[in-house]
Formats: sequence, C-alpha cells, structure tokens
Amino acid sequence: MISKNLFENTETAFQLKSDSELERAYFLFKMIGSEPLVKIGTSLTKVALNLNLPVEGLIRSTVFDHFCGGVNEHDCIPVVNKMFSKGVYSVLDYSVEGKEADTTFDETTQRVLKLVDFAKENKAMSFTVFKPTGFGRFEVFRKITEKEPLTETENEEWQKIRERFDKVCKKCFDNNVSLLIDAEVSWMQAAADDLVLEMMRKYNRERAVVYNTLQCYRWDRLDYLKELHTIAKNEGFYLGFKIVRGAYMEKENDRAEEKEYKSPICINKQATDDNFNAIMTYCLENIDQIPLFIGTHNEESTYQAIELMQQKNIPNDDNRIWFGQLYGMSDHISFNLAKENYNVAKYLPFGPVKDVMPYLIRRAEENTSVAGQTNRELSLLKREKERRKI
Repeated sequence: MISKNLFENTETAFQLKSDSELERAYFLFKMIGSEPLVKIGTSLTKVALNLNLPVEGLIRSTVFDHFCGGVNEHDCIPVVNKMFSKGVYSVLDYSVEGKEADTTFDETTQRVLKLVDFAKENKAMSFTVFKPTGFGRFEVFRKITEKEPLTETENEEWQKIRERFDKVCKKCFDNNVSLLIDAEVSWMQAAADDLVLEMMRKYNRERAVVYNTLQCYRWDRLDYLKELHTIAKNEGFYLGFKIVRGAYMEKENDRAEEKEYKSPICINKQATDDNFNAIMTYCLENIDQIPLFIGTHNEESTYQAIELMQQKNIPNDDNRIWFGQLYGMSDHISFNLAKENYNVAKYLPFGPVKDVMPYLIRRAEENTSVAGQTNRELSLLKREKERRKI
C-alpha cells in the first residue's frame, strides 16, 4: 500500500535541483503568490517585449528556465535526459500561442511531425502533443462549433486543418507514438472534439494512439465521455483521454455572462474536483477501452487514482495509465510517483522566449488564482532548503 505521506519526501522531489535552482524556484513562487505583483509583472513584460527592450535574457534566466525546457527541441534534451534518469518522462510541448497565418500553421505542423520523430528515437518521450489552434485559425473552429456557415475560403481552411490533424495522427500511428491533443475554450471545442473523434475512429483501432483532453471544470464532460464510450464500443475502436481540471475559467465565465448563456463551468471548486474524480474513476473502471493520462497537481485525486489501481490489481507501471504534471510545478508528485514505478510525464514547454510568453503569463495567473497550490510549493521548497542546511 502507498503511504499517505508519499508526497512529503522533499529530498526525492527536488533531487535534480541545485541549491541555486531551489532558491530561484522559491523566489518565483513567492512572486507568483502575490496577485498585484503578477498583474504588474505581466503588464510590464508585455510592454517590454512589444517595444523590443532587451529583457529576454532576464526572462530566460528566471521564469522561462523554470517553466520551459528551452527555445527549441534540441535545447530541451539535457532537461529530458536529467528527468529520465529519475524515471520521469517528457512531453515536449511547442507552446507558441495565438498565431493566425497559414504559413505558421504549416510550420507548427512540421514542428510537431519532427517531435514525433524525436519521441520515436528517444525512449524518454512516450507522447507528443499539440493544440488545435496551432493547426488552424480559432475563428474557423468557433464558427463550426457555433454552427455558423463557413465562407468558401474558411471551408478550404477547415480542409487544411483536417489534413494537418490527419498527417500528425498517421505519423504517430506509424511510429508507435501516442498523441495528446489539448483542449481549449468551449466556444471552439466542439469542432475540435468532432475532429479528434474522427481521428480516433481512424487510428485507434488497434490501440489508443490519439488522446483527446477533457477539461473537468466543464460540468458536461462526464456525459460527453459516456456518449463517446458507447460510440467506441459499438464501432470497435479505443478511446484515449487526458483529463485536466481546466485552464480558461475566467474567460469562460466572463463570456457566458457577457453573452447571457449558462456558464459551462462547474459552480465551484468542489464541484470541479468531484467531476474530475468521477471522470477519472469512469476511465479507470473501463481502462481496457479508455487508456488514461491523468493531468493533475492535486494530491487527493492522485491518491484516489492510486487506490483505484490497487483495488483493481493494476500494476503501478501499467502502460495504459499515466500521471502528468507541468514542468516547474509539483515535483513532489512527479518524482515521488516515479520512484514508486508509476508512469509519470512532465509537460515540457519550449519555443522562442517572446512567443512562449502568453503561455507563461497564463501559468502565472493560474497559480495566483489557486493560492493553495502556490503555498504548497513554497512550504515544500522551504522544507528542502532547511533539510539541506542540516
């Protein structure tokens, strides 16, 4: 049986951090814990980058290097190898957001195809990942989701998006690499979901190659999962899901209020936690058909998953079940799970500093809004600093 103190071992959690890296992490989480500082810092950073002020070096040596693997995939290899030496895998995530040009979508597709080759050649990478809007304009996804007619040009764009999805899914299928497709905001998500389902029907016949993402702060996701499970059973293909709590709560609630529709977000954090755990339980109870990537920084949900695995006599290293956290966060979960032979992967963002800033700003804002998470990080870092002084 796993001890309920599993995540208290700071020596294991921070074994890869030097004393100076530990100090930097402590400083960053102290900063992130202050909402006014985050607001001021993100505003100043945006202005400085837009004015091309020489701040990239400062960003790189602080927040970027803590939360990102590097500016390109080769840059990430030392981090990947270091984590893998302790049993933690990497999911390289090209974290450039908010682009609109067709050439950029083609470049991103090529980048992801290259990452499939990277994963195929490196046993430290079992998955690759992309965001739907990395392959096509947000507005096209939105119009399809909200059932608005597309122009002729937009229809052509949609066809290109489908081709990009298919190219990457096929390459993953051919090379025995699993693919995680991230979720985004609800008013574009149905179009992405339908496209991912199309890819699952095509490529998940023998095993789960394509994994969609369920954001469990959406109250409708368990019903959606059950609906898809019925389809998959009837048609004879595997599902694959990454589950997360969700990353766009304020945007979702603000838009629902502005446009006067019922918010798709659970009424409070407890309801979100309950929904996450219910979805996780459903997948684990149907693990033969629904391989699962549990993306969480929540210790209680992680313990619950472990207990369910033990009840069902599922081995710790069963390849149908993965635990995932973001690089730079929750090392006490990642490295302590890996030590017990669970499958663990860190999402490792990379990309040019300026282009990755929207991702980093979102990370900082999320941490600020989840005070318990930041306080937990700080208390563990502080404890490890004190342990090292002894």
